[in-house]
Amino acid sequence: MNSRIKTIEDLSLNAWPSHQMQIYDGWILRFSYFYTHRTNSVEQIGPSLLPIPEKVAYCEDIYREWGSPCVFKISPLVPAEFDRYLEDRGYEIQHTTHVMTRPLEDDASLEPEVFVTTSSFIPQKWIDALFALKGTTNIMHRTVVPSMYRAIPKQTICASITDSSGTIIATGLGILDREYIGLYAIHVHPDHRHRNYARSICQTILKQGRALGASKSYLQVVDGNEAAIHLYQSLGYSRFYTYWFRLKPVAGPAAGNLL
Repeated sequence: MNSRIKTIEDLSLNAWPSHQMQIYDGWILRFSYFYTHRTNSVEQIGPSLLPIPEKVAYCEDIYREWGSPCVFKISPLVPAEFDRYLEDRGYEIQHTTHVMTRPLEDDASLEPEVFVTTSSFIPQKWIDALFALKGTTNIMHRTVVPSMYRAIPKQTICASITDSSGTIIATGLGILDREYIGLYAIHVHPDHRHRNYARSICQTILKQGRALGASKSYLQVVDGNEAAIHLYQSLGYSRFYTYWFRLKPVAGPAAGNLL
């Protein structure tokens, strides 16, 4: 099981590059002006040789210089004693997330009900629409995030649905890596929900991913988002593992929105 978790953790790192990254004794420090927890946290990717207190203090100093909260991602691959160590230092749990997976065997379940436009690249119009759907107004996020999407090193399936005026009202992104197609950035404008738009975008990405050689799929959904969880379960996904983030609150405003 751990080898499969490690695979998906690696795929997730490939799928969502950060604005800045540095390696430190088997840990990767990611920084993106706190656009998301995933792109602005420390992840353990290899064996650790230095003492943990020394390493945590180093990370705290680096994120302090970045003007950002210090955040650690805690997956099932991280020793439980490290999570307890952070808890004892005042780190709080945030953004608990479930990883869900499904095989891509039943092609009949992948027929979308709504027409979805796709492309193999990520146009600026799609990124601007995603900002609008998420309500992203932070100027630094709007400046650096486009380059993060363009830095994705894997094959992408960029999906959208437009209204009669040509405005994008729903988005989705598929990222193909090895035998997996990952689902990301599934968003629908509030005025256009309950019309099977999200379902159709997922089905379109999965169908194209399967045609490109994917035999499995994964996604990540925040705990408590019951509508999304119900949708993904109806598409054949089941929970595989859960991870969360440990964040140490900082005095004053953080450099960005806690998303």
